[in-house]
Amino acid sequence: MKSSPPSNIYRETRDAKKIIVVHLGFLGDSLHLLPPLAEIKRHYPRAELHVLSSPLGCEILRSAPCVDRAWAMDQDRATRTLRGQWAVIRELRREKFDLAINFSGSDRTIILTGLTGARVRVAAAAGRHHFWNRWLIAHWVPRLDANQTMFEQFRGVLAACGFELEPARFDFKLDEQAVVWAGQNVPPGAIHVSVNSAKSLKEWPIEHYTALLQKLWLRQPDLPVVASSGYKVRERERLRALVAGVNDPRLRVLPEDLNIAQLAGVLTHCRLHVGPDSGTMHLAVALGIPVVAYFREQGEFRAWLPRGAMNRVVSVPCGCVDHHSCPCERTGQAACLAGLQPETMADVILQQLDRPPKIFP
Repeated sequence: MKSSPPSNIYRETRDAKKIIVVHLGFLGDSLHLLPPLAEIKRHYPRAELHVLSSPLGCEILRSAPCVDRAWAMDQDRATRTLRGQWAVIRELRREKFDLAINFSGSDRTIILTGLTGARVRVAAAAGRHHFWNRWLIAHWVPRLDANQTMFEQFRGVLAACGFELEPARFDFKLDEQAVVWAGQNVPPGAIHVSVNSAKSLKEWPIEHYTALLQKLWLRQPDLPVVASSGYKVRERERLRALVAGVNDPRLRVLPEDLNIAQLAGVLTHCRLHVGPDSGTMHLAVALGIPVVAYFREQGEFRAWLPRGAMNRVVSVPCGCVDHHSCPCERTGQAACLAGLQPETMADVILQQLDRPPKIFP
């Protein structure tokens, strides 16, 4: 897409009274949205900042002090309706936004950004180009470096619009009751293990987790482990399979109806989080909890890597990258991750556990 950075956007909208960010992300995407949202609020301190997101994303966004209102739009194909979505759009148009910002550039969010009716609309050219893109959004920021961390890509859109950026920060409030509850349910010195991701091809086989825990306990017999899962049936079944395979009281399973606030509280009481690329991993990173994560080197995976000296990533080459179709789709299990041995992960985790523990304020 041929366009020049809309560098005058901030100067021209400095007096904006209402701003909306359209980003239909889930947990991980919404966490990466927090640093740019903080920048928007800093540049427009007197404006109301709204965000259109998924119901799950709203759980995080409503905890962000910089967000005045989070609007939920159902993304589940089984439950969403055109009538329900149009009702949200109609309410949004009544707000008469001065500025709408779109960081993702996906087809759905482009259409929704246009339908907000905001006086000024800007988006990142990160998706497909259609002839109607410029009918809906007048200002476009060219595609940024896909190897940058996702929240830095979002902040780069703001820089292209004339924002002067400060160091990135994840700004959201922990629920005090959830933190107290977590303290009562997480043993001192525990690590948190997640066996699930939104996509099965990002996950490790359950038997690898079973072997991993046995190897960790061989070296640290008193190490407590807590594990959680999402609400989906598949995710809960995987966690139950882990419990059955381990059959050890040192593994404590958290309630299946755990909400995001409680999960955040749990992570603050853990020494370390272990698992795949998932919303839970990104939540741990946002909280400053050390992470050991495994990734397959597929697509633009570098944008989602946890950065910082306290975090470790074990990545494996993916044979599907240059394949016209993904052979692992048929089995639902990534062969490259299945080849990542528990011994390798155990060594990395034990190295991290030897570091001084994180003390959460």
